[in-house]
Amino acid sequence: MIKVLLLADLHGQYGKMNAFLELDPDMVIIAGDLTEFGPVEQVRDLMAQIETPCFAVPGNCDPREIVQTIEDSSAVNLHGTSLKLGKITLTGLGGSNPTPFGTPFELSEEEIDQILTRAKPDRNIHNVLVSHAPPEGTLDQVGESNVGSTSVRKHMKEYDLVCCAHIHEEKGIKEVDGVTIVNPGPASDGNCAIIEFGDEAKDISVELITV
Repeated sequence: MIKVLLLADLHGQYGKMNAFLELDPDMVIIAGDLTEFGPVEQVRDLMAQIETPCFAVPGNCDPREIVQTIEDSSAVNLHGTSLKLGKITLTGLGGSNPTPFGTPFELSEEEIDQILTRAKPDRNIHNVLVSHAPPEGTLDQVGESNVGSTSVRKHMKEYDLVCCAHIHEEKGIKEVDGVTIVNPGPASDGNCAIIEFGDEAKDISVELITV
């Protein structure tokens, strides 16, 4: 089994990082909003705390220059790329589809579609999309509206697991058309998920945890 710690929506609040790392993961995935509109320099200090391999995408509240900051840190920037790690392939999408708030890292649905088309991976045993924005219609409700990405929803079927974030109130795990979608909840409040990958396809377990 490979044990993965999934974090998201830290928003510059890193005080619980030691408690998260005490869960003893083999790797860490961060699904965006590492900062609250910056500054990006603090991300280097955050990554320096994480001694296991770490893979991250930015969120809509992160300045766009955070992509280079992640590149320059000890973590791996997943935005717009796919990376094969043995039996697991990670594909990353940072930012979000447009919001009413004009946050720093927003993308049109056309841009999201293009990014995911270019980054489409070859099939592996476990295929994981790390997307800050949830797929439209799943873990994306704000009031009476579904605010997730239609393009993420379009590409979702190419993956076994979608790790998303963005909507703090939609912490949870759902399965749609054979795809598991997880939003670990905001790490700024101590929320995370532990994902365990087995040797066989679809052998994936997800547990939501609060530290």
